Amino acid sequence: MGGETDLKTLLKGLSPELLPDHYVFVTLPDFSAQQFNLLKPLGVFQEAEGTTLILNELTARDAGLEFEGVFRCITCKVHSSLEAVGMTAAMSAALTAQGVSANVVAAYYHDHIFVPAADAEKAMAALASIAGND
Repeated sequence: MGGETDLKTLLKGLSPELLPDHYVFVTLPDFSAQQFNLLKPLGVFQEAEGTTLILNELTARDAGLEFEGVFRCITCKVHSSLEAVGMTAAMSAALTAQGVSANVVAAYYHDHIFVPAADAEKAMAALASIAGND
């Protein structure tokens, strides 16, 4: 199933859920399958400068990896289509209005928003307001 594309339906069914863990973004110039198995990243993205990993904060600390900022992940439980238009913009606008930075990762079924840990509750309230659940 490809997911929802209607913006009104997406926003109404947003169902943001704040995950309990804390996450960090790290970059490794040379990334191996062995490191993947050891670090168990939540997300991986290959860039020209290196591989970006989204890791559990404790995992990164235990591995001695450097990072800037600690984030919480908000998963939007609505099954959004990768071709949906406007959902990311609506979420970004709501978070911007509250002064919350957002790093959005779209996966096959859901969108995941990484926000500074200190702003997690403010971000949840902003997302609930656009979903009409405030």
